[in-house]
Amino acid sequence: MEPPGCHGRDRSLLLRGLIPATVSGVIEELTRRYLHAVDRALPGYVRALYVVESAALGAWQPGASDVDTVILTSRPPTRDDLAQLARIHAGMPRSPHFDGVYLEPALARSWPADGRAVPFVVDGEFRTGAPCGELSPALWLTLRHHGIPVRGPAVDELGIRVDPERLRRYNLDNLREYWQARAATFPAELAGVSPDTPMDGGLVSWFVLGPARLHHTLAHGDIISKAAAGEYLAGLFPEYADLARRAVSWRAGEAERFTATDLIAAVDSVNAVADDAWSRFGD
Repeated sequence: MEPPGCHGRDRSLLLRGLIPATVSGVIEELTRRYLHAVDRALPGYVRALYVVESAALGAWQPGASDVDTVILTSRPPTRDDLAQLARIHAGMPRSPHFDGVYLEPALARSWPADGRAVPFVVDGEFRTGAPCGELSPALWLTLRHHGIPVRGPAVDELGIRVDPERLRRYNLDNLREYWQARAATFPAELAGVSPDTPMDGGLVSWFVLGPARLHHTLAHGDIISKAAAGEYLAGLFPEYADLARRAVSWRAGEAERFTATDLIAAVDSVNAVADDAWSRFGD
């Protein structure tokens, strides 16, 4: 006999036509495997599951993207629930990671965006008792506009609220306190490094594409993929157009090479994007 929730209610991502067939099989199998395990261990605990981030934005890349989810539960977790969830996530495949945020019923009505401690999974690791940085206005904006329901009601029935001012402040602060703070360490680290020294494509692409996504949200009130962020950055600052194109190509699996010169340019782009955002959308 199948555990409750494994048959009938759960939706096929492919049949709903919400993500490309070329990647839907991987994502469907991962969500199916998780739901089967959690329904067996904790019947009735997971009442809804939504796919968000790159898969929901139509930009999931094999080998580069995780499967990100929002999981709504039927009750606050007990100590035994948390132990079972830790065991389930430890048994999930290591690639791609199955990541997610757990929301108990009260939180699925208030949609907290303060990074409070809730059960969550990042890079495949289940965590409890620690601040969850994913609890942000950006997550709820993504869920409201792009979330794919695998189990549970349609997204527009959830009553998700995103405060525009909080969203603005979150993105501005993130650009300055997270992105620029990290970019600030690299000029010293690269001092004396030969300009043509090879650099990690993931690091360069991360700096090139991440801040542009936040700038787009400030300008347009929506979330875009990293691939779309490359095009957006090219339009915003044409001097970084070639670097943005190469970063997008690298994420798509193309054989792009990056050097210390590229990393310095990527760091410069972080500051250009952040400074422009604060100039246009700051207080």
